[in-house]
Amino acid sequence: MNGEFIEAMAQLGREKGIKPEILLEALESALISAYKKNFGTAQNVKTVINRDTGDVHVYAQKTVVDEVYDNLLEISIDDAQKIDKTYKLGDIVDIEVTPRKFGRIAAQTAKQVVVQKIREAERNIIYEEFSNKENDMVVGTVLRKDKQNVYIDLGKTEAILSPSEQMPNEEYNFGDRLKLYIVEVKKTSKGPQIIVSRTHPGLLKRLFEQEVPEIFQGIVEIKGIAREAGSRTKIAVYSHDENVDPTGACIGQKGTRVQAIVDELKGEKIDVIKWSKSPEEFIASALSPAKVLSVELNEDEKSARVMVMDFQLSLAIGKEGQNARLAAKLTGWKIDIKSQPNMETIEGNVDNIEDKGDTDAES
Repeated sequence: MNGEFIEAMAQLGREKGIKPEILLEALESALISAYKKNFGTAQNVKTVINRDTGDVHVYAQKTVVDEVYDNLLEISIDDAQKIDKTYKLGDIVDIEVTPRKFGRIAAQTAKQVVVQKIREAERNIIYEEFSNKENDMVVGTVLRKDKQNVYIDLGKTEAILSPSEQMPNEEYNFGDRLKLYIVEVKKTSKGPQIIVSRTHPGLLKRLFEQEVPEIFQGIVEIKGIAREAGSRTKIAVYSHDENVDPTGACIGQKGTRVQAIVDELKGEKIDVIKWSKSPEEFIASALSPAKVLSVELNEDEKSARVMVMDFQLSLAIGKEGQNARLAAKLTGWKIDIKSQPNMETIEGNVDNIEDKGDTDAES
């Protein structure tokens, strides 16, 4: 190795974002193992690479003692002072033992170390980049799939879309472009593992932020999301500006904004609900499109008794109880729906419904 090697290391460091000193220190450690494997004439060894010339030197390290019991580890005080009169008992003496053919071994070791460090650096760069995007939305392309997982190409790396994060009845074909929510980024020995989702409520939040400027600007706030992925979502919004209608801003002119999100989610229905600090008003809005006559609250049990007209009952409940279930999930209240005039009672309770993901859009 020579000065050109040092310059090459510096250039690699600049290109890959690795400090040249880290590469050189790693190489010096690797050369100790290479020396012991190929020569082994000393037990305590250190290697030094000249930072200017690239020359490699190997030194046996011996402790200065009165009486030598192990020639590989110790040197007498008399012999040490022949090298340098300043040595005293307990000092460590470096004695050069660089083999004549060590250059070839050093070059081979250098190649292995540099390749390994470059791989580690690239993995770390990718990990740092995507860990900063955790709980954010990315665009990826379907790369391949097996019996369970779908693998997504994110450009620099791959992500995993596991069965629990896949939308029901959504097909994933090679080359399909998808918007995905990054749930978690793990650091593993093989590089970063990125878990993405199409079902997470956070994906809805990011899609609305993208489509609705008022949300991105902070004028309209998403207060909560209740989602049954692939089927229906209820999203509660609030405006910090009394001149801006939060539901109108989210729906857009002729429904263009919300329709873009519905299209991205392959037809998933989305109800945009106006949030209110009044639980009665919020619960009534959450049961939309049904028209609510009255809401009675039980604060202790955090339950609500809702009255609707008889012909509105099925609409309030929804198919298989979905509308009532989502309304309860969105508001956080147990909802009992009663109809007039026959006072038929239907439970909108979601206590026994298995929920995937938090109803809070911030989770």
